[in-house]
Amino acid sequence: MDTNIKEIIITEVGTRDGFQSEKKTVDTKDKILLINDLILAGFKRIEFSSFVSPKAIPQLADADEVIKGIKRKSDTTLTALVPNLRGAIRAVDAKIDEIVVFLSASESHNNKNLNRSIKESLLGFEEVIKLANDENIPVHGDISTAFGCPFEGEIPSKKIVEITKEYKKLGFKGVTLGDTTGMATPPVVSRAIRDIKENIPDFEITLHFHNTRGVGLANVLVGLNEGITNYESCFGGIGGCPFAPDATGNICTEDLVYLMHEMNIYTGIDLNKLINIAKKAETILGYSLPGQVMHAGPRLKKYSIENVPTATGA
Repeated sequence: MDTNIKEIIITEVGTRDGFQSEKKTVDTKDKILLINDLILAGFKRIEFSSFVSPKAIPQLADADEVIKGIKRKSDTTLTALVPNLRGAIRAVDAKIDEIVVFLSASESHNNKNLNRSIKESLLGFEEVIKLANDENIPVHGDISTAFGCPFEGEIPSKKIVEITKEYKKLGFKGVTLGDTTGMATPPVVSRAIRDIKENIPDFEITLHFHNTRGVGLANVLVGLNEGITNYESCFGGIGGCPFAPDATGNICTEDLVYLMHEMNIYTGIDLNKLINIAKKAETILGYSLPGQVMHAGPRLKKYSIENVPTATGA
């Protein structure tokens, strides 16, 4: 694939999107350990948690405690999802670097995920942006189910454009197109990006893919071809949405970094350190994670020939 892109920014979402659907409660100290390791591995943007109702997502109830334990660096942006003004107030008190608000492109999923209409979500964001502006904290807007809804099916790109226009009017710094249930395919991704660029030029686009149907990295290649340089992914390829059926894991960060490095695209991330982080997460969770590079290693990984049996017989 021929692309002019020489560098991308990867936002690690493992301790938020990766852990939010896990049945086993992940200890706060383990989340802090992984985040500090991610910073040392070179990540410049980490979505570390979400300031949502503890009743809605108990796994993320410790967001305030997690950020207190992070060894923060001036060149690493710590972001968190907030669903409403109450969450934004908590996020501001925690001194996060960037607020991420979110809604769904489909009314049905927005009601399941946030218990409100899209219009009500947008009205609530007005309060959030006012608070954030007062505190000089940038706000980024996510759109879940951007490439398809498990309840409504196809999402017209016109709907994505309409929401993105509202985000820009509100003063957000950019939009993330979220592939909540892995329904994105190359032509769907290409169409959405082109429609946004045509109608809302000079607005930052981030892509967040799931690998539910095995085409996550293929969609990344489409994004690169369309000039997108911002991506979100998760160590080990874990994650999903608790309010969408069969919403399996995100694209795997190690696999994404490996692919970019093989294409001579700079990420600033140490792949070997990242593989070790994924293995730590695997130990913490207690089961084999779906990431491939974390198990196989880089393409040119070498093995001791003495430890490999020699074939016998004709």
